[in-house]
Amino acid sequence: MSMAAQNFKTSIQIQPSFQCHLFPSSLPTIFKIRHKPQSPIALKFHPIKASNHKYITPTKQEEEEEEDDGIPIEHIKTLVKFKSRHNYIRVLEVSRRADHPLAGSRLLLLDAPGNIHSISFLFKSITNAYYDVLATLPPILPPGPLGILGFGAGSAAKLILELYPQGVIHGYELDPSVISVGREYLGLSKVEKQYPDRLFIYVSNALNASVKDGYSGLIIDLFSKGCLIPELQNPQTWEKLKGKLKKGGKIMVNVGGSCVEPEDSRKDGKMIMEETLMAMNKVFEGEVFVLNLGNRKQEDSSVAIVGGLPDLEKWRISLPKPLRFYVDMWKKYGG
Repeated sequence: MSMAAQNFKTSIQIQPSFQCHLFPSSLPTIFKIRHKPQSPIALKFHPIKASNHKYITPTKQEEEEEEDDGIPIEHIKTLVKFKSRHNYIRVLEVSRRADHPLAGSRLLLLDAPGNIHSISFLFKSITNAYYDVLATLPPILPPGPLGILGFGAGSAAKLILELYPQGVIHGYELDPSVISVGREYLGLSKVEKQYPDRLFIYVSNALNASVKDGYSGLIIDLFSKGCLIPELQNPQTWEKLKGKLKKGGKIMVNVGGSCVEPEDSRKDGKMIMEETLMAMNKVFEGEVFVLNLGNRKQEDSSVAIVGGLPDLEKWRISLPKPLRFYVDMWKKYGG
């Protein structure tokens, strides 16, 4: 079976020796990495009591759903762990020796639940995660700069800049610590040096982003405390975002879903996603399409696009081969 057709899930127990010296030692932690090559990697962790097991034993429900595919602890390394003004930041490194599709990657985790916000591979750009879906947007946009609201460490930007030689990106990130970590641990400095005239990064409130004559398109990946920011459930926000576009411009949005775990246990990622889609549809009525990346209720995750779909065959041909299959996955939002 090819990697594109595989599903896998990993549960990793991080031993106390992996705790960063910035914080006192605590109980071991389970890291649940759930990944399907057609979906975002959702990484969550929960404190548990100490265990001598090298691998976490899956629950009966997990065994029924799919076979556990564990990464040995020795293949996971915590590079940095600290709290910034806006986030709880961690960077994990998966050894290249690991027999796992994440081998050789570095992962940026934000928020207490440990949702992945950026992925960086040393020798490849395709992530097999939702960043690849976001990278399908540029070929269907009019000429002009692309805005990324919620830049993170630049996973989507790196891929887009490599795939489309004429692309210009303006990225906006609220937390300067996220940019700093991206530069030091996830290759962002190299990307900036490689594309000095095509990548512009701003530490600011992304919703205040603007450029002269407007953006050809916007990519929105705005999460805080483990869920979509509340402004995105307000139709007025989408009216303002619509006003930032050039004629013919489109917006692609990571709307999350059940795979995203909010810090507040009273909130539900799936419900927040639905509220966001409803707000989008009030402004872009009949022009909202959704691409579902999960195949189980607890792993549901979606990306949305507004502004309507182009000719699908022309869009498919314009994309690199590894990304073409996404074109057929879009469904019109039904409200």
